[in-house]
Amino acid sequence: MAEEKININGLEINYKIAGQGPAILVLHGWGGSSDSWMETQKILSQEYRVVIPDLPGFGKSAPPANSWGVGDYMDFVLKFTQRLNLEKFFLIGHSFGGRISIKFTGKYPERVKSLILCDSAGIKPKPGLKTIIIFWLARTGNAVFTPRIFKRFKDSVRNLFYVLIRNRDYAKANGVMKETIKRVLSEDLLLELSDIKKKTLIVWGEVDRMVPLKYAYIFKEKIEGARLETLPKIGHSPHLEVPRKFSEIILKFIKEDL
Repeated sequence: MAEEKININGLEINYKIAGQGPAILVLHGWGGSSDSWMETQKILSQEYRVVIPDLPGFGKSAPPANSWGVGDYMDFVLKFTQRLNLEKFFLIGHSFGGRISIKFTGKYPERVKSLILCDSAGIKPKPGLKTIIIFWLARTGNAVFTPRIFKRFKDSVRNLFYVLIRNRDYAKANGVMKETIKRVLSEDLLLELSDIKKKTLIVWGEVDRMVPLKYAYIFKEKIEGARLETLPKIGHSPHLEVPRKFSEIILKFIKEDL
């Protein structure tokens, strides 16, 4: 396994590459990096060429100069694969990486052999009563913290708000990545799922609390011909919890296209 660096539009990007043969591109989740996929990469690279970039703002890759949306990350993936001469590849997207993979596959189907979505984000949940109350409190809080004397408390309260709605990623983000996650979370890709015409596998941990299993069934319904594999007693990150089982499912799926 080698770790390399490449410059994409002025951003220094770190990535790991291992193996030979048909290419697999892996897009990690929010807060993750290529490091979190090392065990799975070792297994898959026994038969395939596996490329895993640290997405801009994560791992050892530089953050974007301004806040990005999902479309900006999609454009980055296109430039990255062009620079590495990856003309066609199997695409794996986990969580936030799934958002990017959905958008990429819909726009550039000619570059994707088949798509694997793992506990993917992308569908904006309808707000429940608890969320509505919290948002009302947040709006009230904005009014309360407008006076100059209270402004110094505003960021702390905002971080608490995102924790309460189970989005700790916002509280952990720094600088431009705070605005980036807000843009990413505001995008609902539900209507774009029908644009995916590539063979698709959906892999999901049955006890995922970050993106519950009910969303896996929506993905399966909206993506024509999609197949769903569920993993009992597994949470949001099958590649970390059961890397060998997860890899076996992927290998079985992609070998059907060879």
